[in-house]
Amino acid sequence: MVKKFSLIIHGGAGALEQIKREGNEADYMESIRRIVEDGRNVLAGGGSALDAVEHCAMKLEDDPLYNAGRGSVLNEYGEVEMDAAIMDGATFEAGAVAGITLIKNPTVLARQVLEKSEHVMLIGKGAQGFAKFCGLPQMANDYFVVDARVRQWREAQKMGRMMLDHEAANPSQKLGTIGAVAQDCAGNLAAATSTGGIVNKRWGRVGDSPIVGAGVFADNETCGVSATGYGEQFQRTVLCKMIADFVHFQNMDAHGAAKAGIDYLVKKVQGMGGVIVIDRAGTCAVGHSTSGMIYGLIEHGGETICKLA
Repeated sequence: MVKKFSLIIHGGAGALEQIKREGNEADYMESIRRIVEDGRNVLAGGGSALDAVEHCAMKLEDDPLYNAGRGSVLNEYGEVEMDAAIMDGATFEAGAVAGITLIKNPTVLARQVLEKSEHVMLIGKGAQGFAKFCGLPQMANDYFVVDARVRQWREAQKMGRMMLDHEAANPSQKLGTIGAVAQDCAGNLAAATSTGGIVNKRWGRVGDSPIVGAGVFADNETCGVSATGYGEQFQRTVLCKMIADFVHFQNMDAHGAAKAGIDYLVKKVQGMGGVIVIDRAGTCAVGHSTSGMIYGLIEHGGETICKLA
């Protein structure tokens, strides 16, 4: 049994210079710090790693600064359509949902899939029905839609393309997929990832976030990982599992595995994005191929560190 817990969360990776130019950095840092401290309270109070990542992801989904839950980007119809996944490193159990609407916290629904269904992933209307069965709250569409996302969507429609929510064509104040990874005091790892996807997405597109091994992974014997970025590139490289394999087969720590994973992403598909990692020793690490990433962490029960860098 380990004596100290570790926790790391992210709010997306991308062209963060826009935040700094517009003077919004403090808003993000305050949000990240608050949510990391909430996660500290869960873990310090004896909560499980699964509890902690669900709680932190839920809080990130509730904050309209991020592209997940409230504040998600809009699809081609001007609607919010969300994906999420959660994985327990102790049991290898996982739950995921894709293409859902109106569910306040997709990560909470993903955990219900993990605990109350025989499946790993539910999509669309079926996932909505399961949410109703579980008694999860639904919100009106207006709850999710924020003005900045509407402006962003209109610009993408003018350009006739899909785009990441932090692309230079119309940089937003609200960035990226969210995620959380934790190791609890019993040494168990868990990870969660949630997103609204990419702006103006079409044809039922689903990215890496709800896919085990691509956008999320957790294994007590290696590490927990959550990813953010251009999802197709993470799917093609199965990047989160690749990072766990670097730990398993090459005995890398979190820092080495995160770097090796991002190097692999760039080498194979010129990938853009980032990852957060906690290894089996409780070491926290961040890696990204973008110009910046938003994250906060507590390593081995120590001080809270938050960065937009």
